[in-house]
Amino acid sequence: MKPLSRLLRTTLLAVLCGLPLATAPAISAAQGHPNLPNLGDTEREELSPLLERKLGDEIMRDIRRDRDYLDDAPLLEYLNNFGSGLLAVRPDVRGEAGYDFFFFAVRDPALNAFALPGGFIAVHSGLILAAQTESELASVMAHEIGHVAQRHIARMLGKRHQDALIPLASAVLAILSARANNGGDAPMAILAGGQGLALQRQLNFSRDAEREADRVGFQILGEAGFDTSGMVAFFGRLQTAARSYSDAVPPFLLTHPLTTERIADIQARIRSQRYKQRADSLDFHLIRARARILQDGSPQALRDAAAVFDNQLAQKIRTQTAAAQYGLALVALRQGAYDKAQSLLRQGRTSAAAGQGASSNAIFANLSIEIKLAAAHAADAVEEAETARTQFPLSRGLAYQYAQALTAAGRLDDATRFLRDQTQLYRQEPKLYEQLASIYAAQGKQAQQHMALAESYALAGTLPSALEQLSIARRAPDASFYDQAVIDAREREMKAKRKEELQDKKKD
Repeated sequence: MKPLSRLLRTTLLAVLCGLPLATAPAISAAQGHPNLPNLGDTEREELSPLLERKLGDEIMRDIRRDRDYLDDAPLLEYLNNFGSGLLAVRPDVRGEAGYDFFFFAVRDPALNAFALPGGFIAVHSGLILAAQTESELASVMAHEIGHVAQRHIARMLGKRHQDALIPLASAVLAILSARANNGGDAPMAILAGGQGLALQRQLNFSRDAEREADRVGFQILGEAGFDTSGMVAFFGRLQTAARSYSDAVPPFLLTHPLTTERIADIQARIRSQRYKQRADSLDFHLIRARARILQDGSPQALRDAAAVFDNQLAQKIRTQTAAAQYGLALVALRQGAYDKAQSLLRQGRTSAAAGQGASSNAIFANLSIEIKLAAAHAADAVEEAETARTQFPLSRGLAYQYAQALTAAGRLDDATRFLRDQTQLYRQEPKLYEQLASIYAAQGKQAQQHMALAESYALAGTLPSALEQLSIARRAPDASFYDQAVIDAREREMKAKRKEELQDKKKD
């Protein structure tokens, strides 16, 4: 990706990151009462919870297509299980629309996290690595949940929506200028100007929104049983990181401006509570090791990661040892040393069993199956995937791997039946239809292949591509009468939805 394109993408994302923190009046109920405040009708009229979710869905479609979106099953499962645990103690934060929160990660070394409209919360891989304890990670995620719960985006759009368009307009102008001038300094100047003004706006944001998110996050953190001092510890680390940067302040501090007053407020709340100590889960350490590899898989980065894991082994702490051995197994897998990877993974499981009694772990199982598939041991992969699915029936990552293993073992009919059942249980997962389409292609079933691709594209929000796939399926030589009827019905539904989307865009 060209530097300008990446910068423009980052700028557009920064606009979204800043939205939850725009100027909003303080709500007294938030400051003095443990329950969440109810927004006034005037503010709520500007952006309803339903429209807020719709906007979030549209943004996520673009993010999921970005190369830095970490579409990694173990990482996504950990973040969403972890986030669901935080939400469970305060179900009221889902709001009147009952938001189904989604937590995800993006590949970026910067210390950053952000909330999008409608309950989508992201953390950067760099932030996961910077968190020294699970309580520290929980403090950031709870803070972002607070932004969603307080509907800061909707409130901002109701009062200062024009400010949010400044960097967006600058980015658009920069794109046009780049096309007209074939690069040069003009696009960068336009972009810098817009960024400068937007940055000034961000730095002038009312601290009320941040205090609200802090207090809601603090409540969630305490009620979920985490060490609330983790919030102060991590914020302090962020401030230290800011002072060590010579060229730029970490993005987290730009969109989440920290003040001595805010930290003092959290410290005062901590003093009024009994101290809670919480041991980090094994999964936390395993995911940090995985995030290190996902952040940068270049040969040099793998060597650097191996050095970090070797240092962890020297500490001789059982949980850290298990995570380090897991990380080294990942390094070996990426380097194509499959026997070494499997041996290191076995060591990690043994260390985990000695430390927390958790050698049976979905993250370990996922990597073991991944190694077997990479080593072309398909039958062994199927056997382990079947066992793992029995132990962890709710793991979506293991379900995908089971289908992959069946396919690799040549059991295409079994894989087809399994995926068809999965699409009935989990209707909103485009990955299932992608896998199904690849199996149909291997079986030479052209019509069903393109019908499955159409469903995948539709779920991903690209209806024109979905309609094109249906058109191809209709012309396939093996399309049966039943297939034609299904294609006609789905085409009518998709065209109606596409028409509705175009009408909504005209209104906007």
